[in-house]
Amino acid sequence: MQIADKNKVAPNHGDLAVEARGLVKTFGDNRAVDGVDLNVRAGSIYGVLGPNGAGKTTTIRMLATLLRADAGSTRIFGHDVEKEPQMVRQLIGVTGQYASVDESLSATENLIIFSRLLGLGRAEARKKAADLLEEFNLTEAAKRPLKKFSGGMRRRLDLAASLIAQPPLIFLDEPTTGLDPRTRNQMWDTIRRLVHNGSTVLLTTQYLQEADELTDRIAVIDRGRVVAEGTVNELKASIGTSSLHLIMQHSKDIQHARHTIEQVLQVPSTVLPEGRGITAPMADADKVTDLLIAFREEGIQLSELSVQKPSLDEVFLTITGQEVKESAAKASHQVHKEEASI
Repeated sequence: MQIADKNKVAPNHGDLAVEARGLVKTFGDNRAVDGVDLNVRAGSIYGVLGPNGAGKTTTIRMLATLLRADAGSTRIFGHDVEKEPQMVRQLIGVTGQYASVDESLSATENLIIFSRLLGLGRAEARKKAADLLEEFNLTEAAKRPLKKFSGGMRRRLDLAASLIAQPPLIFLDEPTTGLDPRTRNQMWDTIRRLVHNGSTVLLTTQYLQEADELTDRIAVIDRGRVVAEGTVNELKASIGTSSLHLIMQHSKDIQHARHTIEQVLQVPSTVLPEGRGITAPMADADKVTDLLIAFREEGIQLSELSVQKPSLDEVFLTITGQEVKESAAKASHQVHKEEASI
């Protein structure tokens, strides 16, 4: 859904596209959002991660003027969301998790209607519709009734509709849910182009690879609170150092190699499940050279050596205490608790 007015208002450009302080939203006994602070820099892609029901969608709805906060404040490009909602709505675009299109109309008809509502002329609306259908690989289905669209096709059309007028700030709530890997990669390219062309993107996602690929910074929300915030590398570093992975040419060298690693690196080591590999924390990168020299002197032959940072999956599990796959599975089979409350 695109939120906009015919009378355009220039954004109050500054360092921050979004500045939220102490956002709170309660539904009955459920405190869905409990004091969320966010700073989103203009011209960036900002990710919001969290388990299902953590408060992500409720937070987005408050930022986008779709839901009034019980406490706290938000400024969008310097404009107060509560005091200047109409002005804010001219600066933002919002795409939800489910298609906001008319099933009785074709894809082309939907996009033309949305374009006309946003003030485009007939010819311009038709051209915009055609361009977006091509962008999202829907040209062949342009005249097909939406009731015959697959879930992924409907998702792509909803995203296309939200981008008819490229606003300074775009909220994408789980933008690639229901898309196959190829289409998801195409969407990533589209999101990158939006930012390259001047927009700021704030997205929620259950796909950690998506956050890893796209975002400049990430906030992890759990139980309505921001429990971690930073770049992907900062979040990975927060749960520990990189690890050294070594695969031996001969499994008989495993114990000898472990002893050497613990002597040279002064850290504990662990044998990998396949029985020919060892992993150990790499607290001091300079000592790796000493280790390789020691291996050569003792006749220990390596077939593979790599340095691995903690994965974003490990970050998510460490911070929230919940497996990512479990959280994503829940997200694909049920409506978010906060949406149900709304």
